[in-house]
Amino acid sequence: MEYTLYGIPNCDTVKKARKFLGGLGIDYEFVDFKKVEPKKNWIKNWESFLGELPVNKRGTTFRKLKEEFEKGTKTQQISLLQTNSSSIKRPILEKSSKVLAIGFNETDWSEFL
Repeated sequence: MEYTLYGIPNCDTVKKARKFLGGLGIDYEFVDFKKVEPKKNWIKNWESFLGELPVNKRGTTFRKLKEEFEKGTKTQQISLLQTNSSSIKRPILEKSSKVLAIGFNETDWSEFL
């Protein structure tokens, strides 16, 4: 499968992204963070695209971890994101393992799909 969408199925933004892709008839593999722990290399790849770790700073999960996260080394921060995947910014869309987008914006996604 060419496209991969990472996220959490009950997240409203992920639901919008899935509906949008379905509306365009785009087939994709969905990777559910609740079932598959994000790998370190995925997180590093997303960091390279974003310029920082893909942290959902507005989410309740991250707010509980904020102090521990901010005091941690990069390795500890990545580990926290792996074990608390709800604190990862989502959805993340890749095509052939290349990051296209982190977060959903219909206008932006329309331009590259």
